[in-house]
Amino acid sequence: MKMTLTKERMTQMNKEIIAKAAEIIESGAIQGGKNWESYWERGQVCILSLIDEQGFPTASVITPSKADGINWLTFGSAKDGNSMKRSLANPRASLCFGSPEYSINLVGEIEVITDNAIKNDMWYEGLTMHFTGPDDPSYCVLRFTTKRYKLFVGDGVTEGEL
Repeated sequence: MKMTLTKERMTQMNKEIIAKAAEIIESGAIQGGKNWESYWERGQVCILSLIDEQGFPTASVITPSKADGINWLTFGSAKDGNSMKRSLANPRASLCFGSPEYSINLVGEIEVITDNAIKNDMWYEGLTMHFTGPDDPSYCVLRFTTKRYKLFVGDGVTEGEL
């Protein structure tokens, strides 16, 4: 017997998948420095994909500083680093969070932020491995804003645009 889902039930299921994905992303972000030491122990990986100078996609593992669900995420970066240079040249980007339980794919745009208040807000202790502090002139913030998504969480899948 084939079960037919109503449009309302499908909408509710999609909202539940989005909420689970948001919870996964937010729990994996450093969020102001809490638990930054155990980030890698939690087993979540975030891959940032950008377009390089020759027009090819590149991917690198990156640690989210803060997140607002699937809406936006921020990352600490170096002003002279490839991520910052590539983001300025072509703001189109994608993020993928993966584990055996989920695959969260976000597509959007990334901007480089050098505002001191935002740099201070995004700062966490783990960044001292790369920078002297939030006032370090080589430190900047990358802010990714989602335009569309495809989420595989548990047994559910949904995709859409924000």
